[in-house]
Amino acid sequence: MSFERDITDPFVARAIELQAIFHRDAVERDKQGGRPVEQIRLLKESGLPSAQIPVLYGGRGASWLSILRVVREFARTDGSLAHLYGYHHLPLNLVLFRGSSAQKDHWLRASAAGNLMWGNSGNAMSKTSSGRRTDKGWVVNGSRPFSSGSHIADFIQISWENPEGERLTAAVPADRAGIVIEDDWDGIGQRQTGSGTVSFKDLEILDEELISSPQVALTPYTSLTSLLQQSVLLNVFVGSAQGALDEGREYTSALSRPWIYSGVEKHTDDPWIKRQYGELYIKTLAATELADKAARSLDDAFNQGPGLTAGDRGAAAIDIATANVYAGEAGLVVSSEIFEVMGARSATNANGFDRFWRNVRTHTLHNPAEYKRRTIGTWLLSGEFPVPAMYR
Repeated sequence: MSFERDITDPFVARAIELQAIFHRDAVERDKQGGRPVEQIRLLKESGLPSAQIPVLYGGRGASWLSILRVVREFARTDGSLAHLYGYHHLPLNLVLFRGSSAQKDHWLRASAAGNLMWGNSGNAMSKTSSGRRTDKGWVVNGSRPFSSGSHIADFIQISWENPEGERLTAAVPADRAGIVIEDDWDGIGQRQTGSGTVSFKDLEILDEELISSPQVALTPYTSLTSLLQQSVLLNVFVGSAQGALDEGREYTSALSRPWIYSGVEKHTDDPWIKRQYGELYIKTLAATELADKAARSLDDAFNQGPGLTAGDRGAAAIDIATANVYAGEAGLVVSSEIFEVMGARSATNANGFDRFWRNVRTHTLHNPAEYKRRTIGTWLLSGEFPVPAMYR
């Protein structure tokens, strides 16, 4: 199928190889949930976790276009692994954006050398963990929900509130005493992302593990983390649409039967089936092109470094919001309507085609398109860019 897969890009080429391996048991692992231990091992061996780390710190300095195409490639069969790989870059780049020179040198070099995986337990909308000051740092108790990647991470970004209600963030080894991975994620989709609860029981945090402070204001550059998150999500949506369309086409060509009143002997000769596939392909291709445009805008903003202006950051935010809205719509439509053209026998647990819709539906609920449409409309009418914040 004519979706761009740039095999001259070594990171994409490696992702294509891994995707073929992940595909072998994607349906079964989706049913099981839990931890994709073997797949994470293969991911680390591939070198892809360190691909985006700047060369200065031992990485390969891959572009966001490359990284997000890798996310998209994994999502063609396994939205969970796409999510885990993409979200790994959020705490990693939080260190790059807001960490001290010593922290960047320590954590980024260690991550590049070991192809370490990062997870998070810092959901900003849930103030369910708190800390008390000690001589050397903090002791944290409580929990945090939606802790994606914590169950397979080498390092975890965690957050808590201090007695004044300010949010503090740190990076700690995932195996530190006091961190309890509850393994309680029960979403209908993204079954292997570990997006459940992490509990903290007298977890000790050292001062040198704190990343910046609430008193340090965000700049256009250091606020790019939210755009990275949105970029990962939209490419999970696009990859899911591509995967659903690929698998649907294969099933339709090989196994679907023509409807009794269609007047054709082969299902693929039915004008309805041809038109429907044409529409689904157009939607998916348009989502793919918008995703690439948004990724290039992100690269343009990221590559400006600390000198990034509010205007250039805002322009990237609009491109990413636009791509996100359309990708979510396309992902939901394609992953649902593909059943209509495959037929009744396709809707079985054994086939597992429903995983694409469940994965997209799960994430789009966390990321309401309505508010992005308003953001885009506000900009179009007034020229006003979104104020940097969560989800924008």
